[in-house]
Amino acid sequence: MRHGEFEDPRLVAVYDAECRWGPDDDFFLGVVNETPQARVLDLGCGTGRLTLALASAGHRVTGVDPARASLDAARAKPGADRVTWIEGTAALLPDRSFDVAVMTSHVAQFFTTDEAWDGLLADLHRALVPGGRLVFDSRDPADRRWERWNPVDSRRHPCLPDGRTVEAWTEVTEIRGDVVSFTHHYRFPPSRLLQSSATLRFRTEAQLRASLHAQGFTVEHVRGGWQGEPVGAGDGELVVVARAA
Repeated sequence: MRHGEFEDPRLVAVYDAECRWGPDDDFFLGVVNETPQARVLDLGCGTGRLTLALASAGHRVTGVDPARASLDAARAKPGADRVTWIEGTAALLPDRSFDVAVMTSHVAQFFTTDEAWDGLLADLHRALVPGGRLVFDSRDPADRRWERWNPVDSRRHPCLPDGRTVEAWTEVTEIRGDVVSFTHHYRFPPSRLLQSSATLRFRTEAQLRASLHAQGFTVEHVRGGWQGEPVGAGDGELVVVARAA
């Protein structure tokens, strides 16, 4: 299934079990907290891990995601009534309505064509107030993360809330330049196998900077990890903070 980890409730539960709070969440929360009581957009909010924490910190938060199953899981969590949830895309965003926009968990990489990426940045620029900040992460292609997406190095065993353990692994299926396709495999006990496929674009720092500039953003900085390391010396990330002109 295409994007099954977001669209299939059974795999959404696995996603939640695997994706716990981490240093990336600490980073995004810290950046947003620099603007007290901000109007925050969490685009590609998924099951709401960071979205709910932002609301709990006193911000006015809107979580947007096209995947209904993920939003259903988010809406069922404690504190969900503090968030405005929208099923859809950035095209639905109102003009000049947000002080900060975040895209976490490498949402930026799902926009694989230049047309889709430029359109997204244009929508975000329109939705932010002048001077509003855009914060997102994208894997550094120099880190070649996809080389570790294989049945041996990626094998894991998340435990679901009901006590069942799922065997999971990832397999790259195609590489075309900076575009990588892959499939997540999930074996539920006793032997049911489900799959989720996706494609990601690995843009360089220079490509990200150029595309942001073209859509009216000023890049404040790009870091290589969640502790502010230089690019190439951190977690294999490109962590971008930009401002709408």
